[in-house]
Amino acid sequence: MKIMVCGSIGFGGIESIREFYDWLKNQGYETIDHIQSQDMDYSHIKDFRDEVALSKKIVEHDLEFVKKADVLIILVDMPSFGTAIESFVAKNEGKKIILFSPNPLPTPWPLYFSDFHVKSKAELLEILNECI
Repeated sequence: MKIMVCGSIGFGGIESIREFYDWLKNQGYETIDHIQSQDMDYSHIKDFRDEVALSKKIVEHDLEFVKKADVLIILVDMPSFGTAIESFVAKNEGKKIILFSPNPLPTPWPLYFSDFHVKSKAELLEILNECI
């Protein structure tokens, strides 16, 4: 089972994604890290309006990883346009989507597109073990 972690990069959540990948690997899960691959950390870019070619590269890269993943873990601690679209694409491709939401969730959208909703890492481990 290949796991991809999705969350906000452009709005400051890249460290949470990295920490989640590390934690999953330490738990013995196989991850496909879309950030480490081809050094796709673009968190330093604050304005993509003049970055059309780079935008295309990033989106196509991330969508390739969605195709390779069996499960997406969605971190919803901050909004992300990319994560919303990745979730939509994954749902339409029949991937399992686990929403990780330890804090109150002020929108119904990510919940609607998820198969599971967990509030803690302990709950997440239970769900992942069910998915294997």
